[in-house]
Formats: sequence, structure tokens, C-alpha cells
Amino acid sequence: MDFFITTNNIAMRASDTGKGKVIILLHGYLETMEIWENTISELSKQFRTVAVDLPGHGLSKFNEGSTTMEFMADCIKSLLDKLKISECLIVGHSMGGYVALAFAKKYPETAKALCLFSSTPNGDTEQKKKDRDREIELIKAGKLELILKTNVKRGFADINVKKFDEEIFAIEDTATVADTDGIIAALQAMKMREDMNDFMKTIQHKTLFVFGKFDNYITFDVAENIMQKYPQATAAILQNSGHNGFIEEPEESVKILCDFAEKTMK
Repeated sequence: MDFFITTNNIAMRASDTGKGKVIILLHGYLETMEIWENTISELSKQFRTVAVDLPGHGLSKFNEGSTTMEFMADCIKSLLDKLKISECLIVGHSMGGYVALAFAKKYPETAKALCLFSSTPNGDTEQKKKDRDREIELIKAGKLELILKTNVKRGFADINVKKFDEEIFAIEDTATVADTDGIIAALQAMKMREDMNDFMKTIQHKTLFVFGKFDNYITFDVAENIMQKYPQATAAILQNSGHNGFIEEPEESVKILCDFAEKTMK
């Protein structure tokens, strides 16, 4: 069931499906909760599954001038409070992983467990910050569609682009609904976000990393480095996926999430 709710003084679109232990799904940059549609359909057979349009994306509003990962985490906490959810497994894809980390740090009593799906605790490099600045200038120049044409396709393994042509078009089309000022705010928030590696060294949450072997954004050597750095975390590699493994290998992705949820949400 989709609905709108006021959280942290902004209107957010969310969905709440199924019963049982709670999994909340946070999408990535230029995405909406629609990207989880098939994942929600499967997870909700066993778990209460909540998804949102993050601030500045889809049909959710944003807080001009003060959007940060922590602000987005506050919005999620407000949503969960209104839904009377006291604990959950929080799953963040890409940018959603940055929000999930901020949430786990700020609200450790609510985040029962954490999954970073094609996401890392690393902060932006100087080069990445420059790349975000370039994207901001392109968006201000009215060229969001140009960014979508490049970024969305890169989210899939090169070997999968033709196979998922319809899904790529749907993601591009859905992303055009977003307020461009909200997208810019999200870019600024990612650029300025805290490097969370120090937090990861002391984190008490059960943590799952899911990486795609052919991710164009998180190269496999980066993924391997993270897995070696945090051996206490559970890790899974999707052998035929890029950045969007839950679309590219949906059955395996759902199995990984369900297995982790069953072990950590007892």
C-alpha cells in the first residue's frame, strides 16, 4: 500500500506491505521506491516490508538548504515512529546505504541489522566530489536527462545492458518525476557526507555487504578491500551483476536478504 506521510516536516511517499519482522528498503541516487517493486513482492511474503521515496527523489519533498544523510535518516526514523516500528533490518542501495549508515549510527536501538547493497562506508574522494559538482552544473543547465542516459545504464553490468533494456528505460522515465532542486540537494549531501569507516570499526549491528562482481561504480578490488577490512560482516557476491544486483539477479538477491534477515531478526 502506497501512501504519503509527513516526516521531519516534509511530505514523503512510502509503502508498507506484508507482516512480521520489518525490512526497510532505501533506494539509491536518481531512483525511487519503484526500483524495489519485485523485491518487495518477494520479501513481503515473509516480512513486513517498508520502502520510501527518499527526500528529493520521486514524489517526496526535501528540506532546501539542510538536506544531509542525517536529515534523511531522521525522516526514516519519523516514518518508522508513525508506523509504530521499533526495530528493523535497514537495507540501503548505493546512496541509500549512506542513509542506512547514518541511521544505524544515530538510531542504533532501531536498526537491528544493516545491509549495504552496492554501497560502502567510504567518503567521497576529491575526484568524486568534482564529478558531483559537474553533475550539479549539468542539472542546473537543464540536462538531467543526459545524466540519466549515462548513469542509469552504468548501473548494470555491461553484459546485462541489452537484457535489461526495458528496466533501464523505466528507471530513467521514473527519475524524471523528481524535483531537480531535490536531486541537487542529494548530490550536495553525498558530497559532504561523513566517511563512516571509523563507525564501521566499532559498529555493533549485524552487517551484510552485497556487491556485484561487475559493478561499474564499485570495482571488485574496492569491494574485496572492504570485505577484508570488515571480516566480522557477512558478505555476498552476485556473480552476474553490476550495481543493481536485486534487478539483475533477483532470486539470488532475495535469498541473500531473507537468509540474513532470518538470522538477525529472531
